[in-house]
Amino acid sequence: MARLPVIVGMGGVNAAGRISFDHAYRRMVIDVLDEPARAGTYRALASLMGIKDDPSSVVVREHIRAHTLVRKIETFDVERVYCQSAATVSPDGGDVLTFRVPKRQLPESMPAGWKVTELDNRTVQVTCFGATEVLFPDARVSKVTSAGQLPTGFDPGNTYQSRSHPRGLQLAVYAASDALQSMGLSLETLKSVVSGDQIAVYSGSAMGQLNDEAYGGLMQNPMRGKRPSSKHCSFGLSEMPGDFINAYVLGSVGGTAGIIGACATFLYNVRQGIEEIRDGEKRIVFVGNSEAPVEPDVIEGYRTMGALAEDDALAQLDGSTRCDNRRAVRPFSDNCGFTVAEGAVYLVLMDDELALQLGARILGTAAGVFVNADGYKKSISGPGVGNWITVAKALAFARSLIGNDALRKSTYMQAHGTSTPQNRVTESQILSTLAGRFGIEDWLVGAVKAYVGHTMAPAGGDQLAAVLGQWQYGPVPGITTIDHLASDVHTAHLRFPFEHVRASTDTYTAAFVNSKGFGGNNATGVFLSPHRTLHMLEKRWGRNRLNDWRKRNQDVEAKAAAYDADACSGRAETIYQFGEGVLEGSDLGLDESGIRVPGFGVPVSLEPDNPWQDMC
Repeated sequence: MARLPVIVGMGGVNAAGRISFDHAYRRMVIDVLDEPARAGTYRALASLMGIKDDPSSVVVREHIRAHTLVRKIETFDVERVYCQSAATVSPDGGDVLTFRVPKRQLPESMPAGWKVTELDNRTVQVTCFGATEVLFPDARVSKVTSAGQLPTGFDPGNTYQSRSHPRGLQLAVYAASDALQSMGLSLETLKSVVSGDQIAVYSGSAMGQLNDEAYGGLMQNPMRGKRPSSKHCSFGLSEMPGDFINAYVLGSVGGTAGIIGACATFLYNVRQGIEEIRDGEKRIVFVGNSEAPVEPDVIEGYRTMGALAEDDALAQLDGSTRCDNRRAVRPFSDNCGFTVAEGAVYLVLMDDELALQLGARILGTAAGVFVNADGYKKSISGPGVGNWITVAKALAFARSLIGNDALRKSTYMQAHGTSTPQNRVTESQILSTLAGRFGIEDWLVGAVKAYVGHTMAPAGGDQLAAVLGQWQYGPVPGITTIDHLASDVHTAHLRFPFEHVRASTDTYTAAFVNSKGFGGNNATGVFLSPHRTLHMLEKRWGRNRLNDWRKRNQDVEAKAAAYDADACSGRAETIYQFGEGVLEGSDLGLDESGIRVPGFGVPVSLEPDNPWQDMC
């Protein structure tokens, strides 16, 4: 029988705060939480943001609210974005142009028409005969000033020895460490019960690392009169977040890959984890992504595509002369483009047998992810038929898991909801049509990009974090940045809430996460609630086995809660083991049946099943 991929940990950070223990979710719905939960959320955010003042004060709470979620860009000066202006300089009133320059600043290849005369050991005089092309340092005003940024004051690089790592890799290390520690099970415990090749990490970034410490420096430094460093190229690779997690957080020798699918990347990696756990190939899988695209050049690139919400267009939507940065993301309403965001989200999956054995936390089940391309396209950026297929397959699969009645009455959708005019039409049409075909009359549709923006690769993780939070606390985040639906949005069989939806933790048996990626990358995930998961585990393993799990789980929950308390008070440490426990081939124990890897309690088997035994 196939193993069940149980969610036993989740961590990371986005514009709403820390992902683990539902802190980011709680920031989204903070207005409808009871006071103890609200106070705990403010305390956690105050610690994350380095605020020393009392988080119960009105002033501090207003500061926290103003400096989380989507807001005006703070990470660079939007009024003075560095650039260079090309110009042609010609002599004025004569035949030549003369200037002095340090000898070390001379170009290696002299332009035509230059005569260089040495004045002393350090200085030369340049005489230009005719026009000379130059670049002037310049600054422009950004036409886009909104982004989903980490809470003000939080720098993931300050939580460990980041050694000039690009921000995307800093986020990956912090997020994976958070996910690991949220489990309440130590890394040593995990390694003691599985072999080295039964753990896997599937992680990456859709765009790679683009700031100055990575590809940004690699590409721009020669144009700025600087040299690329030895790290720029390697740090920029899209799969590097997973590589960092293997090398510096987990010390994993198991499966690894960075599966890239634009904005569907998170679900692509979850799918790989589900399949390998279901088939028994892996027992523990870390899946997730990191992205740090709040960079002037990235924003300008998407803006020139016509994809981003520009300030002038946002202001025009409100009939104002100024844009409302806090409401830049308006899914399914009148809107004008998406808003970039930074973040990292990691999920820990474990097979059900091992989860019960260890007393692991059970946050839900990653039941299935369906992936389809768009077929022939008119435009690489235009949507196609792939998402119709993924949503339909996800609905049919969920029906087989929970039955027709539960599908219709106790599921909801966390939509991709990018806030582009094209997305609001195409995604709503898919959801409306298929809801009708499956007999769903009032399907609740959420869109959390309204709070955190579009983090690209981890975007599906932001949506899933909201799902897991609902199963712990109840309310479903409403689309609170809008007060109406656009006239071209399909609404039959759907409910788009403008306010938070009050619900109990067991209202929804299953939830769907939908992702539509640039280039025709579509994915829809099916996730089952903790209540449904426990029901399935009891049916498979029996009540006595489940009672044994509950006893072991008490200690695990206590350790997980202790980590959360430390993180909320600033005492938790990010796991980063640079140069520790490095293994050489001579450290391995080798024989015909297996490889003993130091640190792991079970040898790597060299007696694999042969699926083609009958043909050999």
